[in-house]
Amino acid sequence: MAASKDSFGARATLSVDGTDYDIFRLDAVEGSEKLPFSLKVLLENLLRTEDGADITADHVRAIANWDPAAEPDQEIQFTPARVVMQDFTGVPCIVDLATMREAMADLGGDPTKINPLAPAELVIDHSVISDVFGTPESFERNVEIEYQRNGERYQFLRWGQGAFDDFKVVPPGTGIVHQVNIEHLARVVFSRDESGATLAYPDTCVGTDSHTTMVNGLGVLGWGVGGIEAEAAMLGQPVSMLIPRVVGFKLTGQLPDGATATDLVLTITEMLRKHGVVGKFVEFYGAGVSAVPLANRATIGNMSPEFGSTAAIFPIDGETIRYLQLTGRSDAQVALVEAYAKTQGLWHDETREPVFSEYLELDLATIVPSIAGPKRPQDRVQLSDAKAAFREVLPTYAGSADDSVDDAPTAASVSDEGVEETFPASDPVSASNGNVGAEPHTVVPARVPDRASKPTKVVLEDGTETYVDHGHVTIASITSCTNTSNPSVMIGAALLAKNAVERGLTSKPWVKTTLAPGSKVVMDYYEKAQLTPYLEKLGFYLVGYGCVTCIGNSGPLPPAISEAVNEADLAVVSVLSGNRNFEGRINPDVKMNYLASPPLVIAYALAGSMDVDLNNDPLGQDQDGVDVFLRDIWPSPIDVQRTIDESITKEMFVDDYADVFAGDEQWRSLPTPEGKTFDWDAESTYVRKPPYFDGMPAEPSPVEDITGARTLAVLGDSVTTDHISPAGSIKADSPAGKYLSEHGIERRDFNSYGSRRGNHEVMIRGTFANIRLRNQLAPGTEGGVTKNHLTGETTTIYDASRGYIDAGIPLVVLAGKEYGSGSSRDWAAKGTALLGVKAVIAESYERIHRSNLIGMGVLPLQYPEGQNRESLGLTGDEEFTITGITALNDGSTPRTVKVQAGDVEFDARVRIDTPGEANYYRNGGIMQYVLRSLRGSVSA
Repeated sequence: MAASKDSFGARATLSVDGTDYDIFRLDAVEGSEKLPFSLKVLLENLLRTEDGADITADHVRAIANWDPAAEPDQEIQFTPARVVMQDFTGVPCIVDLATMREAMADLGGDPTKINPLAPAELVIDHSVISDVFGTPESFERNVEIEYQRNGERYQFLRWGQGAFDDFKVVPPGTGIVHQVNIEHLARVVFSRDESGATLAYPDTCVGTDSHTTMVNGLGVLGWGVGGIEAEAAMLGQPVSMLIPRVVGFKLTGQLPDGATATDLVLTITEMLRKHGVVGKFVEFYGAGVSAVPLANRATIGNMSPEFGSTAAIFPIDGETIRYLQLTGRSDAQVALVEAYAKTQGLWHDETREPVFSEYLELDLATIVPSIAGPKRPQDRVQLSDAKAAFREVLPTYAGSADDSVDDAPTAASVSDEGVEETFPASDPVSASNGNVGAEPHTVVPARVPDRASKPTKVVLEDGTETYVDHGHVTIASITSCTNTSNPSVMIGAALLAKNAVERGLTSKPWVKTTLAPGSKVVMDYYEKAQLTPYLEKLGFYLVGYGCVTCIGNSGPLPPAISEAVNEADLAVVSVLSGNRNFEGRINPDVKMNYLASPPLVIAYALAGSMDVDLNNDPLGQDQDGVDVFLRDIWPSPIDVQRTIDESITKEMFVDDYADVFAGDEQWRSLPTPEGKTFDWDAESTYVRKPPYFDGMPAEPSPVEDITGARTLAVLGDSVTTDHISPAGSIKADSPAGKYLSEHGIERRDFNSYGSRRGNHEVMIRGTFANIRLRNQLAPGTEGGVTKNHLTGETTTIYDASRGYIDAGIPLVVLAGKEYGSGSSRDWAAKGTALLGVKAVIAESYERIHRSNLIGMGVLPLQYPEGQNRESLGLTGDEEFTITGITALNDGSTPRTVKVQAGDVEFDARVRIDTPGEANYYRNGGIMQYVLRSLRGSVSA
């Protein structure tokens, strides 16, 4: 980093326990004291990186003179202190860096210039799949399978760790990236040697996963970016952004008994999504902040993508310091954090009412138990209303009650052996062995009155005969970064399990039960509290330290359950403690997905159905036949806190993270390639050299208008990056499955799309292939199919795109509101570009995907205000010509371009929002821009 021009004379010395640090004092800039916490962090960033060119004194003044009421229009360049990655999104980053090294050499440059200039840390957490569950061997077997599936990728990452400077890898089986970030990687205040001095400054980061915002709970400003933006940040390129509006969220009161951090965050998600915070910072303040434990703050920060804000940050205070001490940060680091925050005005003062752009307020005492679903995290449902809400939406997934039950067996029917057996007809909860140690037995499926019901008999591997029906919970998973970082809900879940076991309850046999904590520390404190046996008694065995169910790595349902669900077309349910429940994400057999706290995940495993009122219906009966209700086994806050105090120690964190980058014997024994450039394996189906730089000239070609384009897909509102990006399992009859088969890969070894993100051939074929995608060019269909305008046939999106590319015809995608919401998923943009899409026309975009489209050379356009595809009469059958884009060649960005679609003409708004984005687009993408910048031949 070049020395700052320091136009404001802000550089000063801070002494902490005998160590001197150079800092850039915020009070050297007039107006800084009134800024919100998050903008103070950005102000320091500009002071420290002022170079007189990209970052000037005027940019510093722009933040200091921030007008909270103004709409964002001032671009700044933010330079994050570090980059964090997970392996699904991180592997393509390292693949691209390896490819850039070769491209640099091809252009006559120095390949070692392609090297992280900011610390980059990657945590392998997205690859473990819960194939094996419910047994003591689950963890070991799943890790073993993970290495078998992903050996090529892991070898590649080990090569990267050796080839690139300042790049570290946390091996598999350690934890989830965001939890490892808050427990170990985050510095809160960074210190780094520069020109003989030690510089101290706020820790900031960008990450290749949208839930990077979890670190906001620690007072670290950071957010998710696309992999292509992360690569640029690693290579020293600042992130272009507009000075945002900041929403002040005042907290008062305390959580009541029975309410959890999950209930709180689902309420905040609902409030902020309703308020509208896309592109804004959210900052928490007020007297209630001190009542929010650090783990709860992290849970709230984690959900920022679900309510749409760029960041959701808490300031630094005494709770931050306590957490840093608990998690084993050094005394010197803790002292630096406190001294720096207090010196710079970054320490929370609950008596101060900062100035914000917008204001919201929440009394924590009003929080009630909640879940969210069946398909969006912002669709909060009070637990007391969950049964009614489920029944209200069930017809959407299962048809009407009358349609579903005509052929269903009655409560008294004849079994295969001809013996009549009876079973209660009205109670879906008691439909199987409800007592510990119950023997496998035969039941007759019973129709549920008043709702769609199609009970279908199942014989499990252990001989148990049971049934599954609409609304049955087939997956109950304590999983994801969001809640498994939080001792209050994790201990609460384990104590609930203990109480349930002691009352003789067990999970229903049709429920796949999994436990995937965010770090090893969780299992440490479970063991110390002697709670693990109770979780295991209910089937919640450790399946891995990773994201698992939340990202679609739930693994297959037991074959008999899967067969019954698919043959009867049942609308079954997953309940998970995660942050994402979008359609088609969790498991291909599961249509309805609900987010819930870890204790409620266990409660629903006991109940076995979403068609139950947990406040008033029993979960089962105890050994004496007495009904047991959720309130009977719910642990008290006193018990939870006492267990936390007795079982969680600083030493657990110190020991678990002592040698975190070294890995176990399995990791260390992987054969690792060497050399500064990677030796690509032509036979690899996991890691292949991508085509982004093929034939790239040293100087960029002029931007051209788009003529004669056809439509690849016509999509509705709220199409997420989960709908666009390849994710989940690879079906045998899909284009990606056929590609793998043609390359000699057996079906059982297909693995997931996420694990094959380093192979562009697989990923192109899986783009727009989500099983729940509805492309209106092919009405009545679901999945990755479209109408090929050249032939009139309905075919796969991939095959159609090949035909258009061969014919030299550019493509467009038409979409509705909030296009690209959800995870950052760089492959949603990469795949779009590689399919030949040159422009997307939507009603509105979510931030990260719009930015990623530009980063891949795809033009994001917006319909005129108040207009959309329907109002303009567009069907997608038109031929599109888009003119006016060439204005970019003059160094300016046009506000609109003219779109001619058949007989319809309109002016579309150009969503290239900053000069930096315009530079990326002119160069054909962000990677091409960075490569030319480093070589010295960029066009700006």
